[in-house]
Amino acid sequence: MSYATVNPYTGETLKTFPSASDEEISTAIDRADAAFRAWREVPISARTAILQKAADILRRDSDAYARLLTLEMGKLFAEAKAEVDLCARIFEYYVLNAEHLLRPEKLPVADPAEGEAMIVHDPLGVILAIEPWNFPYYQIARIIAPQLSAGNTILLKHASNVPQSAAAFERIMREAGLPDGCFTKLYATRSQVEMIINDPRVHGVALTGSEDAGAIVAAQAGKALKKSTMELGGADAFVVLADADMEKTVKWAVFGRHWNGGQVCVSSKRMIIVDEVYDEFLTRYRKGVAALRAGDPFDPDTTLAPLSSQHAADEIRERIQQAVKHGAKAEEVGPSVPNQGAFVQPTILTEVNEDNPARYWEFFGPVSMLFRAKDDADAVRIANDSPFGLGGSVFTSDTKRGAELARKISTGMVFVNHPTKVEADLPFGGIKRSGYGRELLGLGLKEFVNHKLIDVVDIDARF
Repeated sequence: MSYATVNPYTGETLKTFPSASDEEISTAIDRADAAFRAWREVPISARTAILQKAADILRRDSDAYARLLTLEMGKLFAEAKAEVDLCARIFEYYVLNAEHLLRPEKLPVADPAEGEAMIVHDPLGVILAIEPWNFPYYQIARIIAPQLSAGNTILLKHASNVPQSAAAFERIMREAGLPDGCFTKLYATRSQVEMIINDPRVHGVALTGSEDAGAIVAAQAGKALKKSTMELGGADAFVVLADADMEKTVKWAVFGRHWNGGQVCVSSKRMIIVDEVYDEFLTRYRKGVAALRAGDPFDPDTTLAPLSSQHAADEIRERIQQAVKHGAKAEEVGPSVPNQGAFVQPTILTEVNEDNPARYWEFFGPVSMLFRAKDDADAVRIANDSPFGLGGSVFTSDTKRGAELARKISTGMVFVNHPTKVEADLPFGGIKRSGYGRELLGLGLKEFVNHKLIDVVDIDARF
């Protein structure tokens, strides 16, 4: 596995890094395990004080950190700055909330003779985080903020195309005062990942990535009897009911599908529109997508970023061709994207029937699938006709009706009148082939803790 920074807009290889040696991996695990024994004894308030310092550093140098995101994976600079700010807010969520979320829970007992029972939340130890490239900082923040707060230590295996982002976050935490060994980035190979999982000092693995990667790592973790969380792919439904405010809905649809170059697990990949307003939606959506401007991601006028790599661009073009071979209609929209950079022409796929395998794929780029639904019930049926279950949205002027319909959509998250979004104070996670487990809030905080029962019983109590 080659770790390298390749600018997706220029194609220039800016910097390369050697993969870690087995000795470096072993040393990192040693340090993380030793650090855990001390870190778990640090008061929660002192742990989160370091998170606050990290948030302050991110805000202080936000332009510099954002610039690195744009260079490594092509993210629009404005979106990169928003990601830096989101990370700071995630840290601050745990600064404000970790202590009370981790407070021991007294249990109600039916009989006083059962004693005084409580649940305490003890950290497990070293956790391996395997993270993707599409949000290089956010993916780190949403795992290390809760796990460091809980008292765990973290080894990070980041994506091979964002090595400098991984190194930057390590420096941020060091400057914030995090003790040595509590958070370590590793330029690990796939075989070394399995070696880390199998080490008895590593007690869990959190992965965000593809289905294929998740299946492999989950199997390795299961074989090693290690707890795991999996945040995998998504094909979010964007359901439009007949009474939706069409102008605003279409604007959200264009944004929901194309932010971050369409490379978001929770972007609005499947537009499901009831028959009554389908034609109007398609006409408006086509115009909205055509107005996107592809170009230099540092240019503030650019609204469509390149994909993360030329390989990613080639792969999605091949997927479009396969969808068409199986009967779909593909319409390229808007002015031609630049020849320079890993761009893909925005494409709308229609007539993607149930016998077309593309209906069940995740298109990780500026490709929209549109489906015509007979009515609300049919829209729910189409929304649930997917192997994924991450996010989704429902657009309607009747929010009560929208919330009721949202309850029928089988995903981990559904938003009414907004595409699926990420916030510091909202949980994240899915079901089905989108994975299992949750990140952020108290749910994420307690994924890798020992929920230990302590019961103080009168020695003379009966058995």
